[in-house]
Amino acid sequence: MNFNIDPTAPEAIARRDFLKKLALASSAAWMSGSPQLVLGRDLQAPAAKADACILLWMGGGMAAPETFDPKRYAPFEKGMAVDSVLSTFPSIDTTVDDIKICAGLENIAQIMDRGTLIRSAVQPDLGSILHSRHQYHWHTGYVPPQTVACPHIGAWMARVLGPRNEVMPPFVNIGQRLEGVGEKEELKAFTTAGFFGSEYGPMNLPFPERAAQSVRPPEGMTSKRFTNRNKLFRQLVDRNPHREYASDYQQESLIRSMESAYRLLNSKERNAFDIEKEPQEVRDRYDTGRFGRGCLLARRLVENGARFVEVTTEYVPFLHWDTHAGGHDTVARLHSEIDRPIAQLVLDLEERGMLDRTLVVVASEFSRDAIMEGKPGSDANDQATHKVDVITEAKHYGLHRHFTGGTSVALFGGGVKKGLLYGKTADERPLVAVENPVNITDLHATIMTAMGVSPKTEFSIEGRPFYVTEDGKGKPVSEIFS
Repeated sequence: MNFNIDPTAPEAIARRDFLKKLALASSAAWMSGSPQLVLGRDLQAPAAKADACILLWMGGGMAAPETFDPKRYAPFEKGMAVDSVLSTFPSIDTTVDDIKICAGLENIAQIMDRGTLIRSAVQPDLGSILHSRHQYHWHTGYVPPQTVACPHIGAWMARVLGPRNEVMPPFVNIGQRLEGVGEKEELKAFTTAGFFGSEYGPMNLPFPERAAQSVRPPEGMTSKRFTNRNKLFRQLVDRNPHREYASDYQQESLIRSMESAYRLLNSKERNAFDIEKEPQEVRDRYDTGRFGRGCLLARRLVENGARFVEVTTEYVPFLHWDTHAGGHDTVARLHSEIDRPIAQLVLDLEERGMLDRTLVVVASEFSRDAIMEGKPGSDANDQATHKVDVITEAKHYGLHRHFTGGTSVALFGGGVKKGLLYGKTADERPLVAVENPVNITDLHATIMTAMGVSPKTEFSIEGRPFYVTEDGKGKPVSEIFS
């Protein structure tokens, strides 16, 4: 099975064009002035149901029929038809009578009564079903490329709501390396504060076990020398001969971000970044790998005042959830990496009395299907250059096509109903949403409403309006709230 992409193919050309336009938007962000909050007459912030948000990002396309939306199960058999495969894992019961999920997620099955499962999230095909385009769309709410650098959803929360603790970074990104892992430029494009400025951007912690090193001075550096270095940095920025290449607002935002980092390194809150301070038995419950350790770090950061934390399984082309070959075995491994940490995070937040005010979201850029790319009737470029019709090897067994017609999103805490199943996908292919479809704009409106941010929130940037949900039209799914 060959899924290599021809560099002269339309999708490869589209990717290069996408990068060029993103570069222009990023450059424009550095020249942009101060974004101004617009207080419209119809803008009224909803009562916040949550104070913090943890996004558990299944980067690469988590197949709903292999996780939260099991379908007819067909075990592996040499010679079986690919189109007979809907799920490669059987379903299991959960603590909610009408909710079943896939085998391998037994711990999550025991906490489904603490949250809401949306089975009808949908995405557009965007012309080319590229991970980079869909990840950008999910994280910012806007289809790329845009003429401005769009802020990440975490940056919106940091800017509109401000920090919960003045010392703690309001936006932390855990688990994603931004260099040397494939589509690094596209990943960097949405993992920013966009036009809001550096102070609202993420603190990137690719390796949670090394996070403590990020919040202490370099080894061997005295406190006095560290303080002097911070002062010298400020002087260098003030005297920068290239100041004309960035607006005063953006430069001042950069300075404020550095000052915030300096305060953190001199605070007691920096201990929150050290997961080694947890008892060994607690670390063992989470430690299924880098993602599990990231969930433990996220809990510690939110406990100490972080506003928004994203933890990712990490997107790397053709690895992890990007299951173009060997799908079943890969997803079985991923089940073992995410099941216990997600469940433990929810239980720990509940035990500490924090779950009601912390919204935990489990999501991915799209789902997957064994044979169908996009959704029925799609004219988007097909990302797979070859398809087998009969499974002759175990590596063919699994869901490998990008599917946008029906995706699952799990939400826990943060004011959502407990044990609720919302939406439905068809029982037979095509597995599209057939009840209560939820698009990206409305999903963002739902998350923002839980956090006390109106979906109509508007900023003026360079004389043009920009909204927290596209054109301010997002409508929250009110049925999922208690």
